[in-house]
Amino acid sequence: MTYIVQTNGLTKTYQGIEVVSNVSMHIKKGEIYGFLGPNGAGKTTIMKMLTSLVKPTSGEIIILGNKFTHTSYEVLGNIGSMIEYPIFYENLTAEENLDLHCEYMGYHNKKAIQEVLDMVNLKQIDKKPVKTFSLGMKQRLGIARAILTKPDLLILDEPVNGLDPLGIKKIRQLFQVLSKEYGMTLLISSHLLGEIEQIADTIGVIRDGRLLEEVSMEDVRGQNTEYIELVTSNQTKACFVLEKDLQLTNFKILNEKTIRIYEAEASQAAISKALILNDVDIESLNKKYTSLEDYFIKLINGNSISA
Repeated sequence: MTYIVQTNGLTKTYQGIEVVSNVSMHIKKGEIYGFLGPNGAGKTTIMKMLTSLVKPTSGEIIILGNKFTHTSYEVLGNIGSMIEYPIFYENLTAEENLDLHCEYMGYHNKKAIQEVLDMVNLKQIDKKPVKTFSLGMKQRLGIARAILTKPDLLILDEPVNGLDPLGIKKIRQLFQVLSKEYGMTLLISSHLLGEIEQIADTIGVIRDGRLLEEVSMEDVRGQNTEYIELVTSNQTKACFVLEKDLQLTNFKILNEKTIRIYEAEASQAAISKALILNDVDIESLNKKYTSLEDYFIKLINGNSISA
């Protein structure tokens, strides 16, 4: 197994408090690794340690097969990143900001500037000063800067913040192209679990500075369980109909209006018919499956992962 990033016992302490504790991550070459956790869980701190912005208190980082230290300048040249809010020279244009980045990185393919601006849909406004940009436009410019030098490893902290739904979709497609066609390895943190679910190959879940689990999305999907979700204002009567009329016992009350039915052979049509015949109102009745959000919440709350 070829790992682009591997950490062993990575720990960071501030004023005697461990904000990252004994984290051992494994990010495979060419994959999209979704980094999930509540605010303050330690995601950004780990990303900063991986880019030498923060020095670890203890532990080891191996990137591209080399032990990473604060003097690993050659390795840093193979990493593109956007961590927290991207900062630019506000009076310069998007093109001028990227040109400066090329100079800083010693990257002399100036054609790449227009290529990446086109990739993030900023080509038509590349001559405007950045101070006129919206939050979403600055996010896209930050992503353009991160991918400009075609790095082996791309580290992005909440990259779709401020983007509208169409912009999020385009960036999602871009990440898949970077992974599949350019062979980049992406480490992406996000609070939008639905987005991570659509693009990630592997997820790492962190809480209180500790890595709870690394798991492939294929395995997460394999644990998914189909169920029928019923929303009704007459929950008591609905439960009676399910149990007495339909002989269904494997169901769970989620809240005052929602019931999940886990019977594998249960028929939506039969359930709907029985409820209607017994004058039970139906606000919605849909077949669903457990999602990455369900998986994440169970893991964060310390519950069993199985449905």
